[in-house]
Amino acid sequence: MEISPLFHNTRPEGTLLAQEESAFALLETLGIDYDRVSSESADTMEKCAEVSKVLGVPICKNLFLCNRQKTQFYLLCMGPDKPFHTKDLSCQIGSARLSFAPEDALWDLLHCTPGSATILGLMHDREHQVRLLMERGVYEAEYLSCHPCICTSSLKLRTQDVLRKFLPYTGHEATVVEL
Repeated sequence: MEISPLFHNTRPEGTLLAQEESAFALLETLGIDYDRVSSESADTMEKCAEVSKVLGVPICKNLFLCNRQKTQFYLLCMGPDKPFHTKDLSCQIGSARLSFAPEDALWDLLHCTPGSATILGLMHDREHQVRLLMERGVYEAEYLSCHPCICTSSLKLRTQDVLRKFLPYTGHEATVVEL
């Protein structure tokens, strides 16, 4: 897989998709520094592992989940090697029968497509229908890595910038979970 060199605070060249443009514009507005690489579609954790080597930080595994009734939605940000057991997570957050949310809900709520779910998508969830869940290791790490709402770019962000600048802007809070 071809991966670009590392760029600092530099958007990809050319025309960006609307959701990607919005992500970079918000990072700039909030004064959040980032390192970026571009690549072929990094839509699996195997491909993300290659990108992670260039970024110098593991890309978060982001799972978009919902309850059985599809009335509660969750974005789970976890380390790439952490196992995920719905029963364990369900108990921690008080929600029964978690499963993967439908693709149309991922688009409607976060403006992301499968393989590109990201914490930055929360900027599109203006009605706060998505609850952010962060695995403790991701929450406590110095940096986190994610996509800017499209999986052909990957970013390295200071976790504290996400927690102290980005999330307050969007009105979301992180619930720390143990996996």
